[in-house]
Parts: sequence; C-alpha cells; structure tokens
Amino acid sequence: MDKDRIVGSAKEFTGRAEGAVGDLAGDAQTQASGKTREAAGSVQNLYGQAKDAVRDATDTAASYAKDAYENSGDTLRGGTEAISQKVQDNPLGALLVAGGIGFALALLMSRPARRPPPRWRYYG
Repeated sequence: MDKDRIVGSAKEFTGRAEGAVGDLAGDAQTQASGKTREAAGSVQNLYGQAKDAVRDATDTAASYAKDAYENSGDTLRGGTEAISQKVQDNPLGALLVAGGIGFALALLMSRPARRPPPRWRYYG
C-alpha cells in the first residue's frame, strides 16, 4: 500500500470529522475547511491508488517478460521438434515446400532494379 493512500485516507477522515464539528457548531468556516480537507484527502488517496495500480501493472508485465524469456528456449526447441517430425512423416511434401520457397526467393532476387520514371524536360 502506498503512503499517499494512507495519508489521503487520514486527511479524508479528519476532514469529515471537521465538517461534522462545523455542522454541529453551526460554523460555516469550519464546515468549509472540513470539506476542503476531505476533498484533498480523497484526491491524495486516489493518487496513491493510481500509483499502486501502475506499480502492480509494471510488476505483472515484468513477470510475464521474465517468464517468456525463460521459456523461449523450450518453445523454440518444441517448434524445431515439431518441424522435424513433420519432415520425417512426409519427406516429399517437405521437399516440395522447400523447393517452392527457394524458387520464390530466386524470383524475387533476380528481378531487375526498378527504374525511376523518366523526367520530362521542357525547353522553352
């Protein structure tokens, strides 16, 4: 729990008490001061809650990132094993897919460079 939440709650409680004393005494100035302190306490409490929420979200994101980093080798290893199993199950299909990918890459790499459009010059 953030210290702003604790201080804000204390201010809010003190403001309510001061406002109640102002109501009982009929003192408008004490009543207004209590309402002001209560509002300031509420704002500080909300600020503390927001800080706590951001801290929790940051901790959660860091935890997810750490888990993903630690398990990335397992994921890559599992994917490699799955691909090798598919190749063992269907070697002809794997060869055709690899050949198609190689052919497509060769076509892309052997294309001539694009020329800029001709510029028209007017002599006048």
